[in-house]
Amino acid sequence: MNGLPCGRIRRGFVFICICLNAAILYAQNATPISAALQEKVDAVVGQALTSTGIPSASIAIVQNGAITYLHAYGEGRIDPLTPATPSMRYSIGSISKQFTATAVLLLAEQGKLSLDDPVSRFVPNLTRGSEVTIRELLSHTSGYQDYWPQDYVPPFMLQPVTADKILDLWARKPLDFDPGREWQYSNTNFVIAGLIVEKASGEPLLQFLSEHIFVPLGMKSVMNIDQNRLTETDATGYLRYALGPPRLAPKEGKGWLFAAGELAMPAEDLARWDISMIDQTVLKPASYAQMETEVQLKNGLGTHYGLGVHVGQQFGQRQIDHGGEVSGFTAHNMVFPDARMAVVVLVNEDSVGASGDIARDIAGLLFRESDAGKQENQSREIFAALQHGKINRALFTDNCNSYFTEQALKDFASSLGPLGSPLEFTQTYKQDRGGMTFRLFDVRFAQKTVEVWERVMPDGKIEQYQVGAK
Repeated sequence: MNGLPCGRIRRGFVFICICLNAAILYAQNATPISAALQEKVDAVVGQALTSTGIPSASIAIVQNGAITYLHAYGEGRIDPLTPATPSMRYSIGSISKQFTATAVLLLAEQGKLSLDDPVSRFVPNLTRGSEVTIRELLSHTSGYQDYWPQDYVPPFMLQPVTADKILDLWARKPLDFDPGREWQYSNTNFVIAGLIVEKASGEPLLQFLSEHIFVPLGMKSVMNIDQNRLTETDATGYLRYALGPPRLAPKEGKGWLFAAGELAMPAEDLARWDISMIDQTVLKPASYAQMETEVQLKNGLGTHYGLGVHVGQQFGQRQIDHGGEVSGFTAHNMVFPDARMAVVVLVNEDSVGASGDIARDIAGLLFRESDAGKQENQSREIFAALQHGKINRALFTDNCNSYFTEQALKDFASSLGPLGSPLEFTQTYKQDRGGMTFRLFDVRFAQKTVEVWERVMPDGKIEQYQVGAK
């Protein structure tokens, strides 16, 4: 059950023809995306289906805190051939962890626990349980060994298991490292966290989540696949051996997904959750701040992880995201709280990075439609001119114009011109400094990627524009 961003996996697949079967729904009172943007989104997903061979993808887009696009592509089931629809549920894998983390934070708000409590307060006889804190569980800094690092289902996981048995085998053995000293993703952490929720609340985990999250947010189709399979009206999960055809994926035995990857839902329900994160409607602001703040190790290094979520920066925006994988399914969820934007991508094939790739590409499209997109367009135009040794000096300050000497323009043209037109030109970072705005762009060509970085004055004049290898 891999919770790392799914884009880390790259595989090639033979070309297969895939028909796009889609249904489009819009949230009440939300302005749907433009026809031009819809065409670009459809092209991104269609290309991913064609190049990777994934049976289907279901997506949701949130803009300005509302759902603006729901769309399902491909086949939710291969035999019998069944078009994917937005109402189909997909397993979301480790994206489930942020719901468990939210349950813990709710209980902390109620005074039933503290994030700095030792895990031994609720779950006895764990290795160094009096030293490991609940916060370290939720941030993957506890040292408890992961019980499922594989991207497939080992034979022993086809049999049912209890949470306590998982802890016997993986949390009552020596730690992989001292608590707080390293970051290492571990599903075992969230099995413990799920038990803590149940003991502190006096309710089964799913009941607590339903009462405090799913019902209030109108997430009407959430299902616990730790106990039951998805139905015939939901997406079917598949795996692939090398470049072979999709095969039915096995179902994990009962108990293995508890609190770490047990949820399935349509993309729309996950988008409703994302809106609640943007609007901060489930937790208090201080709790969201704890959840979305990078946890630091005891040596001061950052982890790029908060409590049940990855935290970082992309497209010049604060980003909260997580990937998910269980047998037959992968998923990716990206939330940009300050931009009030989110992208959900659910896929019914495991061990493939398509969901993360699609999510990032769609997010890039959305930001290119915004002010950041205007900057990308200008930077792209400057780059194209430099490929021909030309420059519009009216765009630059005197300092920057002095940088672009005759020799500089010749070198720009001779080194960048042969690369041809970029396949992608994407802003990846933004920061204000020294009264200027710094922007970093990735420029991808078929065989090479370069970086562009620029510094822009408050009046819009460009003080610095440079290009380098990446």
